[in-house]
Amino acid sequence: MLLTVLSYAMIIIFMFVIMKKKMSPFTSLVIIPLVFTLVAMASGVAKKGNIGDFVLEGIQTTANTGIMLLFAILYFSIMLDAGLFDPITKKMILFAKGDPMKVLVATAVVAAAVSLNGDGTTTTLICCSAFIPIYKKLNMKMINLGVLVILQNTIMNLLPWGGPTARAMAVLEVDADILTYLAPGMIISLLYVIFFVARRMGKQERERLGITELTDAEIEEMTTVTDPETLKIRRPKNFLFNAVLTFILIAWLVSSSFIPSIAMPPLLLFLIGTCIALMVNYPVLKDQSKRIGDNGGDAVQVVILVFAAGVFMGLFQGSGMAEALALSFTQIVPKQLSGFWGLVIALISAPGTFFISNDGFYFGVLTVLAEAGREYGFTNMQMALASLMGQAFHLLSPLVAFIYLLLRLTGLDMGQWQKETAKYALGVFAIFIGTIVLLGHMPIYIPQ
Repeated sequence: MLLTVLSYAMIIIFMFVIMKKKMSPFTSLVIIPLVFTLVAMASGVAKKGNIGDFVLEGIQTTANTGIMLLFAILYFSIMLDAGLFDPITKKMILFAKGDPMKVLVATAVVAAAVSLNGDGTTTTLICCSAFIPIYKKLNMKMINLGVLVILQNTIMNLLPWGGPTARAMAVLEVDADILTYLAPGMIISLLYVIFFVARRMGKQERERLGITELTDAEIEEMTTVTDPETLKIRRPKNFLFNAVLTFILIAWLVSSSFIPSIAMPPLLLFLIGTCIALMVNYPVLKDQSKRIGDNGGDAVQVVILVFAAGVFMGLFQGSGMAEALALSFTQIVPKQLSGFWGLVIALISAPGTFFISNDGFYFGVLTVLAEAGREYGFTNMQMALASLMGQAFHLLSPLVAFIYLLLRLTGLDMGQWQKETAKYALGVFAIFIGTIVLLGHMPIYIPQ
């Protein structure tokens, strides 16, 4: 009982200090779970073990992501330095002609397309590299970029090779045909983001900035680099090589999901890509050191947050607080709602996958919920679908590693970004549930 109270208290305090900016994400991810773990151990209610082991186990879960982010950030930073995205920026500004509506719709479309591989880091790096210069040049609100990228990645993350769907399939032993049930909601959600969310943002930006029909000369002036330091590190002659190298890296990353025989760890792909990019674009050793030194700070800022998230998960799970929280989810639901068990699972999955890692929710909470669901007459497919509905909010969780990359690149505050994204994510959640209920894939009442 005390462990459950501590788990809820820790989550509440953690979210409070983040939303109210009382502590930075880095310090709160480490200090708050550490304090509550010490209290649980002093009270004798924590699981047996020591804090050092808890922390190391947690960091192991985020180590691959952290290392991959280090080299991925370095790679795309080098590509930015070399000027790979300059022509893309220019073409997007030519397309927009000063209309922020077109830029926002393009952001949503590109984010959806790039998210096909289900990897949030890749989506973030590509979208931010391509669009941040455009948003800055047109004086557009960066938070719109952060919201659109995460919404589209949230939807595409439900593909069978995405993390949560793969876990639900494994736990409930359902096949990849789960996609046929998820597809209608995913398609409607994608259209909702493109034609409602992006257009709504576009209207607001039009009112704020207006639509200035830019002439070709003005666009040329906006997109021409004049800073001597920037020109010094540009490598326009290597554009074709850099473009092909980047395409190969991304294609390999995406195809690995479909062709296991050619699969290569993302961290190794970006490590090799970074080495090649440095050798080709900056063959002089002191130039290579300069590029690493200038861009390394951004990479470190993100990586330490990823490892801090690992510390949080290690302490939260190792102390037993995550398990206590999971069991409380299953115990607070009255049996009178047995006929609505699919909807109950869907509603629990929202806070469940926000406050607990996907592994913790699907391999811990869902297994218990599924046992009850079978007794109430629900099929494994129905419960798997229901468990994925809460993914509409999962990527807003401070336990998701790549969001720190997104926040770092866009310069956004976590609390403000979470609040702005959540109001649109609620629409995605409603679409997800509405489609599977209306199509009969998740009955909301079973006669007893």
